[in-house]
Amino acid sequence: MKYKHLFFDLDHTIWDFDRNAEETLQELYHTYRLKNLGIHSPDAFIETYTLNNHQLWADYHLGKISKEELRETRFSKTFLDMGLHPDLIPRQFEDDYVRICPTKTNLFPEAHETLAYLQDKYILHIISNGFKESTEMKIELTGLAKYFGNIFISEVIGFNKPDAAIFKHVLVQAGAEVHHSLMIGDSLEADVRGALSFGMDAIYFNPDKKEKPEDIPEQIHHLSELKQLL
Repeated sequence: MKYKHLFFDLDHTIWDFDRNAEETLQELYHTYRLKNLGIHSPDAFIETYTLNNHQLWADYHLGKISKEELRETRFSKTFLDMGLHPDLIPRQFEDDYVRICPTKTNLFPEAHETLAYLQDKYILHIISNGFKESTEMKIELTGLAKYFGNIFISEVIGFNKPDAAIFKHVLVQAGAEVHHSLMIGDSLEADVRGALSFGMDAIYFNPDKKEKPEDIPEQIHHLSELKQLL
């Protein structure tokens, strides 16, 4: 067997970030009565937030912005993009989002079944660029902890994927060798190219069936495909 250790990303790979964020934002839209502030479409608000959040997370992965800048910017920019006057932006909105969203438990289809299958054949680990408190809460509330030998969180380690330093750190801590290890994640830059650049094999999780770049050797559209590949 070529691989002994499988390293998974969490958000957008196992934990369905966009679905959980949408549920949270639908609730907050009504809690904050955003319609009364002139934001008439919760769907447009969520779509605008999602675009902003994805871009800010991409910048965070690459070390262009800090955790604080990400959290300070994503909703303020979204409200401004929706035409809200700066004085009307709800200041507690971010805090309520951070409190509620990690309690959501939507996973990608067959996550538990796939992880249970793989657990019998490999040692599984998480490498997350997420933040410590929210990552630990997501894993606890979804019952994922039982599958993983290690939960590696970039905020704790001090390096983000795709930095080679985080891959080096997790291999040492896991007692794994690079040629016996595989990274599985949704981010082309942070997960896939980060691992490949380090010399680790990687699989691109692509549930939206985006066009696969030529330099990416392997992709899946559904987690259950791992049971056939591995």
